[in-house]
Amino acid sequence: MQLGMIGLGRMGGNIVRRLLGHGHQAVVYDLAPAAVTALTEEGATGSGSVAEMVRKLDKPRIVWSMLPAGEITEKQITELGGLLEAGDIVIDGGNTFYKDDIRRAAALAEKGIRYVDVGTSGGVWGLERGYCMMIGGEKEAVDYLDPIFQALAPGKGSIPATEGRDGLDPRAELGYLHTGPCGSGHFVKMVHNGIEYGLMQAYAEGFDILRHKNSADLPENERFDLNMADIAEVWRRGSVISSWLLDLTASALAREPDLSGFDGKVDDSGEGRWTINAAIEEAVSVNVLSAALFARFRSRQDNTFGEKMLSAMRYGFGGHVEKKEE
Repeated sequence: MQLGMIGLGRMGGNIVRRLLGHGHQAVVYDLAPAAVTALTEEGATGSGSVAEMVRKLDKPRIVWSMLPAGEITEKQITELGGLLEAGDIVIDGGNTFYKDDIRRAAALAEKGIRYVDVGTSGGVWGLERGYCMMIGGEKEAVDYLDPIFQALAPGKGSIPATEGRDGLDPRAELGYLHTGPCGSGHFVKMVHNGIEYGLMQAYAEGFDILRHKNSADLPENERFDLNMADIAEVWRRGSVISSWLLDLTASALAREPDLSGFDGKVDDSGEGRWTINAAIEEAVSVNVLSAALFARFRSRQDNTFGEKMLSAMRYGFGGHVEKKEE
């Protein structure tokens, strides 16, 4: 299939590369000409503007926007609404607020343009590992796009099959899922990121406790000088708390046991806040997720070893640069 991609950053560029590697075609555009040039050298078709990119696409056109949530995406979707025609498809794969998806889908539907929201997880490793995708939109449009999603997804890999899944959507086992109508994909991804905050915070606090077991405030016979890198490694091997986040933690500690290259000021992308707001709207108790978000706020005032651990994990899976300032 042929797809237009707007935004060739860490994820957008690698999404194009993965699609090219699976035999699909891509017409690309980015504000940075060098990013466009790099992908044209790898087999994509370059464009000097969004309008030019649209002209180069076959009908029905498929345009994927991979831009930061907020005003830049708002303007881009509005521009596409003026360039595309009935039957064309707009995909928003960024971290968009799901209520914005619902509104945009309704506006584009008035012109016959179909809108699909794709919550995309995989970070800087997506090219190699594939992307876990949570997809919202009308069934006909999502089914039409299936070859693209299948190429981007990680596939079954070596993960054992889950017992009792007879009759359930087989796409979930491949790493992508049609979650429901427009907005549902980003809603599921939003909650995914809220959970991510909680998991990361649990690891961070646990390793902070381990590291301070040699504190001078403890009785001398109760002090342990524990090796963080070795503990992370042994937990990866058969432990009930093993995970990819723990893999990233072990790698960071092996390279830099004291994490001195990170200052521990931990950003939040916004989805954690949206998750908490959704919980308030639904009257759902989210003690862990809200505490994890508030811990990130506090980290910007002073920092602990655990918060450096959070920075190291974010750098590991997403390339989020929170390196220590000189």
